[in-house]
Amino acid sequence: MIPADFDPDEGGSPEESLETYARLRRSCPVARGEGYGGFWALTRYADVAAAAGDPVTFISSVRAVVPSDPRGLRRPPLNYDAPAHTPYRRALDRTLQRARIARLEPRLREHAARELAPLLERGGGDIAQEFGAQFPAWVTTEWLNLDPELAPELAVTAARWVRAWRALDREMVGETSERMYGIARDLVRDRRAAPRPVEEDPASSLLAERPGGRPLEEEHIVGALRQCLVVGMVAPPILLGSICVHLSRHRELQSELRARPDLMPAAMEEFLRLYTPYRGFARTVGHEIELHGRRIRPGEPVTLVYASANRDEEVFPDPDAFVLGRPNIAAHLAFGRGRHACAGMPLARLSMRVALEELLRRTSALEVCGPVESARMPEIGAVSVPVRLRPS
Repeated sequence: MIPADFDPDEGGSPEESLETYARLRRSCPVARGEGYGGFWALTRYADVAAAAGDPVTFISSVRAVVPSDPRGLRRPPLNYDAPAHTPYRRALDRTLQRARIARLEPRLREHAARELAPLLERGGGDIAQEFGAQFPAWVTTEWLNLDPELAPELAVTAARWVRAWRALDREMVGETSERMYGIARDLVRDRRAAPRPVEEDPASSLLAERPGGRPLEEEHIVGALRQCLVVGMVAPPILLGSICVHLSRHRELQSELRARPDLMPAAMEEFLRLYTPYRGFARTVGHEIELHGRRIRPGEPVTLVYASANRDEEVFPDPDAFVLGRPNIAAHLAFGRGRHACAGMPLARLSMRVALEELLRRTSALEVCGPVESARMPEIGAVSVPVRLRPS
């Protein structure tokens, strides 16, 4: 048994976790984490970027996240290696081209305004658990072309699934996951009967794939769509909650972004770097390797700690400060890198920008007004953020 270098759940607040990562970057860049069966953590930017860009050595088909789904299930494309991974990724990428994403923006603004309205009428609420959970369900509904009636159910079901997954509640994970599988099966059944343009519809795009001249297996298409139903529901509440905590502490930045909405795209990239909502996805090595004097063997999970890499002072000077217009901001790893970089990053960027723009446009002041609840492994950030809102 290799002694642990850190406990990922010790302390619990994002600030404490980030202090731990800063210590590990300096003195133990390949660290052994305690809990969840034990795992390795890469904390320096150079090591994380290299591992993310080397899918031959660092494979995804054994373990893609720590902690894993308590039932041990794996779905494409996240849990697949090339070449099996490629057709799923190609099919999803096809539906996320710039022109299609741009066409979604007006509808996303309508959804954001509607979901913000109850909080504005009450003068506040939990920005992460209410707006931050409900608006992303509409984003997913628009991307997948779901029946609009499913959006509220998806928001509730995905939130219950996330809470159960973090608690390793196998029964609740299974119950909520099965409901999302039902949505995915219905979607595949509908698109088989009435296909849509592959550039506009992920289910139709997956059904149209023919690797080696043969269609993808239906259970794997359903699994990929089930993955799509939840991946866009986990990070947005944490990212939005963390940004609102920051804005509450820095009122001058609130004022600047309200007065200069043209700054929002650059501000969002710096928020993504600072408040990367994942501690990191996991890999296993295809063969034994040695890195910084630590020997890593096949089968041992290795987390790529994006949240630590994005605050590496060797890459981002003054890493804990919000610096608008960093010259190398494009180098951040909030969406990962390589074959398994987030497929939905164009939609994620748009939806989070729209959410924040609408929130600031419709308020003249935002402040945290109660205890903030912090995420646990594998996420990092604020999962519950009570705020007071002054409508504009």
